Amino acid sequence: MPGLLSIQTYESYKDSGVDWLGDIPSEWNLLPLKYKLKFHTGGTPSSGIASYYDGDLPWVTISDLNGRRTRKTHYLSKAGVRAANIPLSPKNSLLYSFKLSIGQVAFSHVDLYTNEAIASFTPQDGLNLNYYFYALPIFLEHNAEVNIYGAKLLNQSRISNATILDISESEQTAIANYLDKKTAQIEEAIVIKEKQIALLKERKQIIIQQAVTQGLNPEVPKKDSGVEWIGEMPERWQLKRLKYVLDERNERSKTGEEPLFMMSQIHGLVVRADYHEKAEVAASNIDNKIVYNNDLVFNKLKAHLGVFFKSNIDFKGLVSPDYAVYKPKAHIQDMKFLEILFRHPKYIEQFIIRATGIVEGLIRLYTDDLFDIAIAIPPEGEQIEILAFIETESKKYDASIELQKQQIEKLKEYKTTLINNAVTGKIKVPGVIEG
Repeated sequence: MPGLLSIQTYESYKDSGVDWLGDIPSEWNLLPLKYKLKFHTGGTPSSGIASYYDGDLPWVTISDLNGRRTRKTHYLSKAGVRAANIPLSPKNSLLYSFKLSIGQVAFSHVDLYTNEAIASFTPQDGLNLNYYFYALPIFLEHNAEVNIYGAKLLNQSRISNATILDISESEQTAIANYLDKKTAQIEEAIVIKEKQIALLKERKQIIIQQAVTQGLNPEVPKKDSGVEWIGEMPERWQLKRLKYVLDERNERSKTGEEPLFMMSQIHGLVVRADYHEKAEVAASNIDNKIVYNNDLVFNKLKAHLGVFFKSNIDFKGLVSPDYAVYKPKAHIQDMKFLEILFRHPKYIEQFIIRATGIVEGLIRLYTDDLFDIAIAIPPEGEQIEILAFIETESKKYDASIELQKQQIEKLKEYKTTLINNAVTGKIKVPGVIEG
């Protein structure tokens, strides 16, 4: 990643008089935005009149400003546009969100209309809106008002009176062209690293799934499991239905005073108070299910999504009565083995097949249906070896993934710094002529 020290600066600088902006090139000046750019805001017709939205006129909201150019749009009728008095934003207008999620920018891909949370900067002679694609979010953010909750607020008056740099169109173009090239290179590098993360995750899953279904030695003799979807398994392994492996724990709390546990897709089964100190909880936890260390907790409504975890917590706690809690009965020493095994696509498929219900959120996997599923079980000593191998390999892959994520964050930080320094004159980009 190139360093900023290798980039040129302008011959001389002067104090801008604006604290956050600092020094600017001596040839540059400042002025209120209203003297440089023209903009208008949009509107939203009444939601209670369906005919306003029954048309073919493109209309965008903040959620549609999700890239260099708008793509997804909603539609209004001519009556809807007239009712909300929405002016047209011509194709290639620069759209800027200034309410709720301020600072989103995109160019309009067609002639369209916007809602009232978007300021449309229209193309005009003497301006390169590509430059303002980079500059507006920086200058307008610094003119926003911060309320008592820490949220940044902008309105049309603040936008109009925001301080911006008054530089020539040739300078705007040189800066925009430079940033277009450099940011594209950075984005390409980020995409490559995101693909590397995806490949690392995929490889990690393949190794884990191979270990829990076929063991660590691919050369060991195999035998037919007798179950079509399981296929072959190592010769020393045995096939057992889960009713011979698990018992359902249905112990209930009589006082509700035990710690409340919760499912976290990131952290597993955790103590709720450690993560949601002020979260709303039931008035009473009496009759909640008790969970002990090494129990396997199932969210019966989300088993088909892989929402189940072994408890690694040293003390007992509580989960919702809607959850199923299972303890080892025989053949399995550490329930982590089942937690990992049940995330294999073949087992997820079995959960889906055997679950009851047709509406998402109401699909339940009942214990009898779970217990009917067969699993291939290695000897207990081999289970321990497999889990140790998975832990070691997972740490290696997780470390590589974290390194890629850190590099992505550094690239994003570099991109932000580069844009800021280029549009404010802290660096001089190729093609800018001074004087």
